[in-house]
Amino acid sequence: MTRRIGVLGGTFDPIHHAHLVAAQEAAWAMQLERVLFVPARQPPHKLNEPITRAHHRLAMTAAAIAANPLFDVSTVDIDREGPSYTVDTLRALSGPGTELWFIIGMDSLRDLASWYDPGGILELARVVAVGRPGNVTVDPASLEAAVPRAKGRIHLAPMPPLDISSTDIRERVATGRPIRYLTPDPVVAYIAEHGLYR
Repeated sequence: MTRRIGVLGGTFDPIHHAHLVAAQEAAWAMQLERVLFVPARQPPHKLNEPITRAHHRLAMTAAAIAANPLFDVSTVDIDREGPSYTVDTLRALSGPGTELWFIIGMDSLRDLASWYDPGGILELARVVAVGRPGNVTVDPASLEAAVPRAKGRIHLAPMPPLDISSTDIRERVATGRPIRYLTPDPVVAYIAEHGLYR
């Protein structure tokens, strides 16, 4: 029997409610048995940007998802050296009896053809794209023209309008503004305890 497993990768610097809602909506829409949150060790698109150390981002992710039995965290990217390419993550997570569903934002879906080995990504997993406020809906046919393996492997899932970003949360902490209700309470507490983003 094949298990349908969602994979949501990201910097999670910090994780917030929009990440959690995206995972929950994708799981419901695609009838996923489990969703793995995969914090990136070194996001390839942020090689020249400062990011919070991986162990902090992992701890915040684990704290944020602890109350949901559908969610789990994977250290597959953090345990591997070098940039965290999605195709490598999916390859490490794939196996017999597992059907992977890569959860992605609509904004990222628009750029998928420019990612490292998009054909490999689509060979290893189906993609479920969740819409966020202000995103333009991507036509799967245009992506299929750019990446032939995309045919029949892109699925769209609506998401409630939550306009929350990790960048905004970091800026709010740096300027002393509240972040409660933007991210789960355990993440708020972890940020305060470790003096992150100040």
